[in-house]
Amino acid sequence: MTIAELHANEELRRHEFPAVAEKTFLAHAWVCPLPRRVAEAMKARTEAAVFQDQETSLPPNYIADTRRQVAEMLHAQSDEIAFVGPTSLALSYIAAGMPWKKGHNVLIYHDDYPSNVYPWMALADRGVEVRLMNIREFGKVRSIDVQGQVDENTKLVALASCHFVTGWRLNVEALGKWLHSRGILLCLDAIQTLGAFPTTVEHVDFLAADSHKWLLGPCAAGILYVRKEVQARLQPIVHGWHNVRSSNFLAASEIAFRTDARKYEVGTHNLVGLAGLRAAVALLDEIGVANIAAELTRKRAWMVPALQEKGCEVILPQMPPENVSGIITFGMPGADMAALHQRLMAANIITSLRTTRDGRQWIRLSPQYYNTDAELHRVLEVLG
Repeated sequence: MTIAELHANEELRRHEFPAVAEKTFLAHAWVCPLPRRVAEAMKARTEAAVFQDQETSLPPNYIADTRRQVAEMLHAQSDEIAFVGPTSLALSYIAAGMPWKKGHNVLIYHDDYPSNVYPWMALADRGVEVRLMNIREFGKVRSIDVQGQVDENTKLVALASCHFVTGWRLNVEALGKWLHSRGILLCLDAIQTLGAFPTTVEHVDFLAADSHKWLLGPCAAGILYVRKEVQARLQPIVHGWHNVRSSNFLAASEIAFRTDARKYEVGTHNLVGLAGLRAAVALLDEIGVANIAAELTRKRAWMVPALQEKGCEVILPQMPPENVSGIITFGMPGADMAALHQRLMAANIITSLRTTRDGRQWIRLSPQYYNTDAELHRVLEVLG
């Protein structure tokens, strides 16, 4: 199946993505509706467990195969992947599990999504200096902004791969190379690019991302990546039968963690969620992330000027190609944006209403590859 085939065949599009029969869903930066094959995979996993226990009903190597599948998507190794659930939990594991010392500092962006802010702010109680990045434009984090705000005591920089309001995509390769040349770790909240733009870990030390946005997977079926070379430094902050060695399910006299990323998986896996994750990654592989990125870039290229022609103010309307994402956020001067959001909802057009720190409200569009140009034109029609 290709993007072109989906757009040319409405019957196929409705079969694969049932939500389009009722709604124009343009809020994938929020929480996605499930594709049919993802929902069916989860249903099949549930039904297989009706007459026997949920783990015995698993096919052979089910967890290991899922781990390998995710690792290939990220260009990682299987023993660097852990399944811990929500992005917030994975980021909290990283922040709380590192061997911080008084005088160390971390650099974050205060206007990132709260999941990638609060775990780092909490380090202040341990004597870690939490530096809030200063940048010229809201939601536009450049490598040069980072370079000017770290020093010899900076141990880690924690940023989002794409800003959740502006849609500015971080140049991860350039930034990661520069930080590593200075012995500084890079932690990435990748939820706004995974499934939309190439998101790999060659220059990243930690990555966290749930699957319920652009990847088109279920909630709380998230991924934690920890580079093998730093696993010895990141200690688990939770303890259970799975991540601590327990021969024959008997508690040992000493705590000995597993020696790979499984040491961050405290207990039983979210098996139904992993079934959805497997199906979502398989669908991503079939469509091709490069093809998805090209389609989202194409959509943005015509939609931004079309909104401007309607009198809209688009946040960061001009971006270099390496910083473009699938997010388009706009406001209308003098308009009640909450009322406009409701008007779109009444027309079965699902968008997101977001508020910036200055109190202004904006509408965020985040179409996926299966959305058609005609659906985006419906937004323009409602704007009038």
